[in-house]
Amino acid sequence: MGFAEQRFNVNLSILFTELPLLERPAAAAAAGFTAVELWWPWVDSPTPEQSELDALKKAIEDAGVQLTGLNFYAGQLPGPDRGALSVPGEESERFRANIDVAAEFARSLGCTALNALYGNRVEGVDPAEQDALALENLVLAARAADRVGAILLIETLNKPESPRYPLVTAPAGIAVVDKVNEATGLGNAKFLMDLYHLSMNGEDLPQVISAYAEKTGHVQIADNPGRGAPGTGTLPLEDLLDQLRKAGYEGWVGLEYKAGDRPSADSFAWLPREARAAR
Repeated sequence: MGFAEQRFNVNLSILFTELPLLERPAAAAAAGFTAVELWWPWVDSPTPEQSELDALKKAIEDAGVQLTGLNFYAGQLPGPDRGALSVPGEESERFRANIDVAAEFARSLGCTALNALYGNRVEGVDPAEQDALALENLVLAARAADRVGAILLIETLNKPESPRYPLVTAPAGIAVVDKVNEATGLGNAKFLMDLYHLSMNGEDLPQVISAYAEKTGHVQIADNPGRGAPGTGTLPLEDLLDQLRKAGYEGWVGLEYKAGDRPSADSFAWLPREARAAR
């Protein structure tokens, strides 16, 4: 099977970042891709001006690419934060203010996956209190996603790079997915399987795929070590994606790797141009 059988999109929050945000969709299109995804682009604002939302929507539409995934507000990302929804006080309120804004932006572009990063543990706050708040906010997010025909993604990160993030194993992420689905009855919460993060945690990737492919709503990849393009590290990404396909996963594979010290457009040599457009 191999890479040519996958449906790839480009994460414009980690690739093409040498360009202004509004130029990145066209750059992805020029590289041969027809689908993109984004972290929440306005790290300081869960509720940006409508003119900013409209400008990004126009840039995506003008480039002729499909937005297939969008993060809810997650604080300073990249940066010290790993989400907001489990952080009591202002950050939780900012997440809640963002829910309908992000969902409506997704709806306006036909985007059907919204990713909610859990948030770091806060010193001096009972983890159980954070988990209860997280479930409340994830239920709100799942309902908003359902209203616009989208799934809600729950992502596992890795402990070496995110030591205060509590979801650093696949089972921990799956447990939250199950709790949200039980609370809403909607069944639209899904696991975001990031093979780079899972490998950084030392998990058995074939076993994770075998156990959780059915509950997976999105996959992201980068090689390890280094979080570079496929082929720059030692992960058997082609084989792992083949296993996912054979397990029934037919969704998108997000390219969420670092291009290094070269232009992003030069980091796709591993993928033949004819395999970049989504089928």
